[in-house]
Amino acid sequence: MLLSTEGAGRGAAAQGARLERLALRFMTGLRLSGSELSLTLVRDTEMRRLNAQWRAKDKPTDVLSFPAGEGPAVGLRPLGDVVISLDTGRRVARQLGATLEEELARYLAHGLLHLLGHDHHRKDEARRMRAEEERLLGFAGMLGRAADS
Repeated sequence: MLLSTEGAGRGAAAQGARLERLALRFMTGLRLSGSELSLTLVRDTEMRRLNAQWRAKDKPTDVLSFPAGEGPAVGLRPLGDVVISLDTGRRVARQLGATLEEELARYLAHGLLHLLGHDHHRKDEARRMRAEEERLLGFAGMLGRAADS
């Protein structure tokens, strides 16, 4: 697990450590032993820059996933990068009456599933991804919450 919280603001190191433990639990549940995940916490300014660069959307977002290419023949298999906006997590948690920890867990599960090829553009894909989020989290994920609102 590669974790970066540099420049992510107050509380980032503690949230990063918690998410690192949670990511390892999720990866065990997904049978991804022998895999490596890169997890980065950022502020909205950095997330906006990444979202504009990679998705042509000039606004911050909650989570971005960047799948790795083919891994080495030996060693850990890289899954890719999950980038989470701590600012957006705080704001959305406050708006929805959730805890920051719950909101960041949703982002992590959602981002990790995207790295594994899950998507939610079609109904059947969204249904499968929603079920996987809920299995990992033990509560409604991003897709489950969106369906309830």
